[in-house]
Amino acid sequence: MTSLAPAVAEPLLRGRFGRPYRYHEQCVTTQHLLDADQPEGAVAVCDEQTEGRGRMGRRWEAPAGTGILMSVLLRPPAERRPAELTLVAGVAAAIAIERATGLAAQLKWPNDVMLDRRKVAGGIAELKDGSVVLGIGVNVNQTPDQLPAGTKAQAGSLRSVTGRAYERAPILADLLHELELRYDAWGNGGIDALYEDLGARDFLRGRRVTVDGVAGTAQMIGRDGRLVVETESGPVVVESGEVLFER
Repeated sequence: MTSLAPAVAEPLLRGRFGRPYRYHEQCVTTQHLLDADQPEGAVAVCDEQTEGRGRMGRRWEAPAGTGILMSVLLRPPAERRPAELTLVAGVAAAIAIERATGLAAQLKWPNDVMLDRRKVAGGIAELKDGSVVLGIGVNVNQTPDQLPAGTKAQAGSLRSVTGRAYERAPILADLLHELELRYDAWGNGGIDALYEDLGARDFLRGRRVTVDGVAGTAQMIGRDGRLVVETESGPVVVESGEVLFER
């Protein structure tokens, strides 16, 4: 019921993202499965990663067959910052998760998707031979005991939040469709073109945060994709870094 095999997933795909669709039951990481000579929108999917990675060198772990683990090959316009693609992925994932669960999802800058204050999805963008490989992970059917403990943002899954199990292929196909739409909009107009969806889901807005040792209150994700934090010495614009928030 929850298979992501090509025979199940490919008939659900819309648009150009997901073609070709490369699937493995197990891999080191989907980030290694895409070549720069493949068409833009090519996707690699694994049911289990042995060395899945998140930001800051962290591991992304999920029991086999419980999550969505995929990478997409992209060739963004030269005038766009590849780092912004984690926000593009976050918007797409949040919309797909909301459609699947009926609950409101939020984005924790720069790359986490939060559901009921728990991290259920994230993205990582890596340069590869002039292209960008955008990795996206979504926790779908993990039970509470299968989720990692001791993480800086509490981990969750769609199942742990709602109490329901989900078919993964329709969520994956919907995520790819939303990613294609948001990626095209971002390519034409930057983060500003996504701001209606992004700003409304800003998880950190108004929260006390610490960014690389500097404490303050998160004001907003700016229309340029950077985080604005009000500190005792004035506003600080953060382009990248580790953000911790007070619960």
